[in-house]
Amino acid sequence: MKISQIDVYQVDLPYAGGTYRLSGGREYTSFDATIVRITTDTGITGFGESTPFGATYVAAHALGVRAGIAEIAPHLIGLDPRRVDRVYDAMDASLVGHAHAKAAIDVACWDVFGKAVGMPVCDLLGGRTDMPMGLISSIYTGEPDDMRARVQAHREAGYRGHSFKLGEDPRDNAKQIQACVADAQPGEYFLADANGGMSVEVALRTLRLMPADADIILEAPCATWREHMSLRKRSNIPLVWDELANSEVSVAQLIAEDAAEGIGLKISKNGGLTACRRQRDLCIAAGYTMSVQETTGSDIAFAAIVHMGQTVPSRLLRCVLDTRDMVSVKTADGDFQPQDGWISAPTAPGLGIEPRMDVLGEPVASYS
Repeated sequence: MKISQIDVYQVDLPYAGGTYRLSGGREYTSFDATIVRITTDTGITGFGESTPFGATYVAAHALGVRAGIAEIAPHLIGLDPRRVDRVYDAMDASLVGHAHAKAAIDVACWDVFGKAVGMPVCDLLGGRTDMPMGLISSIYTGEPDDMRARVQAHREAGYRGHSFKLGEDPRDNAKQIQACVADAQPGEYFLADANGGMSVEVALRTLRLMPADADIILEAPCATWREHMSLRKRSNIPLVWDELANSEVSVAQLIAEDAAEGIGLKISKNGGLTACRRQRDLCIAAGYTMSVQETTGSDIAFAAIVHMGQTVPSRLLRCVLDTRDMVSVKTADGDFQPQDGWISAPTAPGLGIEPRMDVLGEPVASYS
């Protein structure tokens, strides 16, 4: 089996909640998705998606994803997509870095692999755990009462985890945290996420204003490695890393320096399923907890999340992010229906999706 053609599609994904707000005044109303289709000489096709969270979240943006694919794709024609590590080697040889660009191609290769052998991707990644996975919400920053109401709405929809965004004002942060955890139920999981927007000073002031019994995890409070390490020396609040935990090298260093209790494993930010499989195994060896997420994305991105999440031992998996809740465009169909806030990977071969080609439209680029 060989890759005979790579098609690239662009789809706008409006944010379902109007405007999504992060620290630092960052606002997003729509996300620019890049979707890849790999076609093989046997007629099997596979799909993958990479949708950066705008251009100010990490060092990635949608135009860069498609430019990166333009560099990589010609070098992959004729390779066997089932040999995912060798395809990744070819991508690394043709373009240094640019994990977001490689992720969509990598996921599409796994989709082909699963279809070729008649197995779901999660079983190829190591085997499903057969345990349903809880869903985590994504609550943008705002007025405390509004954030509390949005947490409650997701709770009523069955969500077990709640990730809520913080800003730069310690007093506002403390009020938002208290509002989001005010109605906490047994078994719920709360991530207070600053997306790297805090200084060490602001983080410490925020934590000192919180009630001593607030049961939260602080996620990605600061922008740099040094700041995180400085904060860790001064706080006993569990830390989860996200933006800075984006490769095998960074995860290995994170473990070596005992810098956190876990990571947010995001498929495209961390380089696709092949890279995330390696990072997952490092975290398992270290006893780190994981939430499997994405920067954002549509149904195709969500399928990759579910398959990766399904392979994480249940004692270490906190939640998976349903990116479909964030956007108002549906790009694919599949058996991904949550039951009372729990979800399991489908048993169909590959990712288990059927893309809506009328939504994807015509390719913006093709390589053969």
